[in-house]
Amino acid sequence: MDWKLEVVVVPVSDVDRAKHFYADRVGFVVDTDTRIGAEARIVQLTPPGSACSIIIGTGVSDSQPGSMQGLQLVVDDVEAARAALVEGGVEVSPVQHFEDGVKAEGKGGDWNSFVFFADPDGNGWAVQERPARP
Repeated sequence: MDWKLEVVVVPVSDVDRAKHFYADRVGFVVDTDTRIGAEARIVQLTPPGSACSIIIGTGVSDSQPGSMQGLQLVVDDVEAARAALVEGGVEVSPVQHFEDGVKAEGKGGDWNSFVFFADPDGNGWAVQERPARP
């Protein structure tokens, strides 16, 4: 049996602001923006090339906005990903790696190059470079 992670709920305080951030600044695709009655709104967004989406909205989570930390995206080229985020107006860290458990500037070895950013509520994301595939 396959167990596939399909959706992660990201708690936000302002759905329209978060939708704009993820779609227009980060580049996620808006899959749906649906209202269910007067109290619930579900916006599903998917990173390009990902099989897993995020959901933001009202009536979808009891978690506090900004409480999600360590969400991670994986890319082929961390420097290109950083450039795309900067171009979209996202405040993003320089490329970093971990050395003896401490962040250091610049690229590291395989699986050890990252950039970090947060959405307007403070939900924290890492973008990790994976090794080139043969």
